[in-house]
Amino acid sequence: MHLWVRAECRSDEKRVGLLPDGAAELLAEGVRVTVEYSDQRIIPAEEYSAVGVELAETGSWRQAPKDTIVFGLKELPEDGTPLIHRHIMFGHAYKGQPAGNRLLRRFAEGGGVLLDLEYLTDREGKRVAAFGYWAGYAGAAVTFMGWLEQQAGASFARVAALPNSKAMIAPLKSAAGGMRNPLPRIIIIGARGRVGSGARDACEELGLPVTEWDKEETESGGPFPEVLEHEIFLNCILAAPGCPVFIGEDAGKVQRKLRLIGDIACDPESSFSPIRVYDHTTSWSEPFLRIADDPPLDVMAIDNLPSLLPSESSADFATQLLPHLLELFRRDKDCVWQRAEDFFYKQINFNQ
Repeated sequence: MHLWVRAECRSDEKRVGLLPDGAAELLAEGVRVTVEYSDQRIIPAEEYSAVGVELAETGSWRQAPKDTIVFGLKELPEDGTPLIHRHIMFGHAYKGQPAGNRLLRRFAEGGGVLLDLEYLTDREGKRVAAFGYWAGYAGAAVTFMGWLEQQAGASFARVAALPNSKAMIAPLKSAAGGMRNPLPRIIIIGARGRVGSGARDACEELGLPVTEWDKEETESGGPFPEVLEHEIFLNCILAAPGCPVFIGEDAGKVQRKLRLIGDIACDPESSFSPIRVYDHTTSWSEPFLRIADDPPLDVMAIDNLPSLLPSESSADFATQLLPHLLELFRRDKDCVWQRAEDFFYKQINFNQ
């Protein structure tokens, strides 16, 4: 029983899914735990070593024994090599995304297994561990920052990781308090979910007026002209089969009050995406994508928003996930991991 926590290959990814105290619990269960060195992870490797974890060089998971379970969060290096291990990660591989299809081919070629964290669900289909709250919180804050910059006619500033949520909200709250113009009206779709609750809390701290929508308001199908009557739209609904279109392709060309879209769920390459005005994610260095100029319409679509608050989001996620990691190594039957593995094999067989 061996869990290998790999270093993330994305330069702006500072999160981790296992804390040192969680690693200590696994060690007490007889699990061998290895953590790779990383110069960007929010928790230094030495804090893991202090509880008895083995340390390894960055990227050395490739040479780990075949029965090792490799644990990361975001994407693997796209080098085309077959994948022989079980990998715990967010694969983004089951909605027809091109990168996801390439990832599944690598698993099929190597005989490995993807245990996708997005599909780690209980018997009722509810996810057992997610970064959603902090994605919503950071996504709302960054989108409002963009609105302030848009109103001032300023260039959009790059974003960076912050020590905590107070450091994120405080300057925005100060700027909002000094505004002469009315504050923007915000509509959140998915307001009662994990992501939506984070977005709601950030908006509340900023004193922003919010319209809350969820399944009941969208079950008739879209697009929805009501969205265009708000200055900011925050999408907190994951792309999935049957999801209605919230914003159509022509949104930048019609009369609207909408100025900013924060696509927090952010899955533009999926054919199920409910936001049809853009087709690629944005980044920390370029957080907004201009869709229309007169009047302006910009989209924020950063796909690792919780990493802007790596300490809080890692602690929250790791706490949610740890009981299930213990289940995995106790080899409990009918657990969330078995359902994730079964789903993986269905997808592999479907794509072959």
